[in-house]
Amino acid sequence: MPKTDDDIAKGFALGDESCLAAAYRRWGSLVYTVAARALGDVEEAKDVAQQVFIGAWRGRAGFEPAKGTLPAWLMGITRYKIADALEQRSRRRRDLEAVSAIEVGAERTENSVPTAILDQLVIRDCLAELTAAQRQVLELAFFDDLTQTQIAERTGLPLGTVKTHARRGLIALKRRLEEVDGAAQ
Repeated sequence: MPKTDDDIAKGFALGDESCLAAAYRRWGSLVYTVAARALGDVEEAKDVAQQVFIGAWRGRAGFEPAKGTLPAWLMGITRYKIADALEQRSRRRRDLEAVSAIEVGAERTENSVPTAILDQLVIRDCLAELTAAQRQVLELAFFDDLTQTQIAERTGLPLGTVKTHARRGLIALKRRLEEVDGAAQ
């Protein structure tokens, strides 16, 4: 079992799994804390911390103990993973706004009621074309008003998987609605 930070760093670079475990025990809470403060979401911070150590382990050939410390290298990876998480969050928000912008029934008038019913049928058809997982995640989000964390808890899926299904489902739904809207004009 490695004792010093230098022993951990050297073993980590050489692919010693006990050094990975030691690095996680020693610096995992630091990585998590930095991510949690930057993201403001504990579940997202857990995902980022996991991604940091997986990424560090896979990219360990790029770590040179003679050029810097392992914690500093891990913090560099953490900054990139936080930036990735924030970008994903921004993309999800843009996707939701884009789908929300497609109005089901702009103004309810006597003549628009049949149009609103038709729009609902089109949306149901579009939802039916999604994968089962994407449809389930979107239905839980929109109809049950659940957050992605709550959806992950309810379905037993990892939070990252829920986010991926939501994003891909929204993109597919948006494309399909745009096709339908384009064909109707």
